[in-house]
Amino acid sequence: MISRRNIRVKVMQTLYALETMEPGTIKPGTATSLLTEKLDQTSQIFTYLLYCLTQVAQYAEIDAQQRASKHLPSAEDLTVNTKIAGNEFIFQIINDKGFQVNLETWKLKHIPEQDMLRKLYNILVASDNYQEYIKEPSRNKKTEKEIIEYIYKEILSQSELFLQHMEDTFLHWGDDAEMMSLLVANYMHKPHLFNFLQLISREKLEYARELLLTVLDKKEYCLELIKPKLQNWDPERIAAVDMLLMEMGVCEFLFFPTIPTKVTINEYIDLAKAYSTPQSGQFVNGILDNILKDLDAANQIKKVDRNKK
Repeated sequence: MISRRNIRVKVMQTLYALETMEPGTIKPGTATSLLTEKLDQTSQIFTYLLYCLTQVAQYAEIDAQQRASKHLPSAEDLTVNTKIAGNEFIFQIINDKGFQVNLETWKLKHIPEQDMLRKLYNILVASDNYQEYIKEPSRNKKTEKEIIEYIYKEILSQSELFLQHMEDTFLHWGDDAEMMSLLVANYMHKPHLFNFLQLISREKLEYARELLLTVLDKKEYCLELIKPKLQNWDPERIAAVDMLLMEMGVCEFLFFPTIPTKVTINEYIDLAKAYSTPQSGQFVNGILDNILKDLDAANQIKKVDRNKK
């Protein structure tokens, strides 16, 4: 469910964090602990997005209560439609035990601001989609899911207020935002396949930890391969992220037999463009390509078909 690209980003961030720490503060287990925190963040964001969906929908009940309690409520105040609050898809999310465990573990329930939820709910109520939804007194699975999809795609994802809230709440929201749209869409399609307590498959979790520990273990060897290719570049002046990405790339060439070298190069070019300098993509591409040619010539690249492993 969580992409390898996202895994690579988390490993890169962990390696960068380790490089900025005082040597004496790094203890056995520090690296994997930091990585776990960063991977957990992805699960936190996913859980929180779905929680916000439920809260916007269930704000209908709060709105109905507040309007009915006015000193002189109007007929409209007394007849607020609260159908959305009982949406069957919303209850499927809420009743998931793993979802509830995540909410409690990471204390996510207290984060949403009531004023923000009110504004998002009011945008929803003003929409034609919502008005069509409440016109139909009965419920069916198709329309129940469609209105929740609408809230996510057209309300939350399009709201500058909500996106700023996510950025303020989750430090690395920008790293996960694009993938979250895919995750939420997948959840909407097949919610029964999701395990909130294990959003990262064992295979990808193993890959993340192995990549991190391999880069740390083989760092000196990787630098022996990288530094001769830098020519007139001063290694000390090269962006730290570029160096980390090249070390990760070399490790994938040599120690991850099921990952094609072309995939590795393309992934790290993309990450260099996204997380380093404007010239980093071309720079990382050139260095990794040169190293790969030497490794190929020395017959050091051993790749296997993942499906035949």
